[in-house]
Amino acid sequence: MPVRNDVSTRFIDEVRIIPRVAWLIAILLFLALPAFMAFVADRDPARLPMTFIVLIPASLLACVVLLIGYINTDAGRRGMNRVLWTLIAIFVPNALGIVLYFVLRKPRPRRCPQCGEVVDAAYGFCPTCRYRLSPACPQCQRGVSLNDRYCPYCGADLRTPALQVPTTV
Repeated sequence: MPVRNDVSTRFIDEVRIIPRVAWLIAILLFLALPAFMAFVADRDPARLPMTFIVLIPASLLACVVLLIGYINTDAGRRGMNRVLWTLIAIFVPNALGIVLYFVLRKPRPRRCPQCGEVVDAAYGFCPTCRYRLSPACPQCQRGVSLNDRYCPYCGADLRTPALQVPTTV
C-alpha cells in the first residue's frame, strides 16, 4: 500500500487557520482608512473622490495583515519558528519577507500510517515503528518515486511486487 507524501488541502481549509485577531485587525484597517479619508474630505469637498480611491491600498493592507496571520499559524504547524517568521514577514520591506516564507517553508509533517506518530516529511522510515514511509528500489534500496518504472540509480524494474507492499524493516 503506497503512502501519499503530499497533503492535499482546500483553499478554505487554509483560510480557516488565519487567527481571528488577524481578521479583526484587517477589517479595522480596511474600514479605518476610508473613514479617515471621509473625515478629511468632509472639510474639503474636492477630496471626496479620494475616499473611494483609498479602498485599493486599504484592501492591500488588509491582505498583508491576513498573510502575516497565516504565516504565524502555518509556521507553527510546520514546526518552524513562528515568531521569527512573523517578524521577517513584517519587517522585510516590499512584502519580500512574505515571499521568502512561501519559498523557504518546510513541508508539513505527516502521520505514520502504522503507528499514527507525527513524522517529518523528509523521513523515509518512521522513527517510532520503523515503517517504510516512501517507496524504495528493491535492489539498491534508494528512494524512488511512485510513478517510476525503473530505478533511476541502478535500473532495476520497479513494477515487481516487492516495491508495491511497504513493510516494516
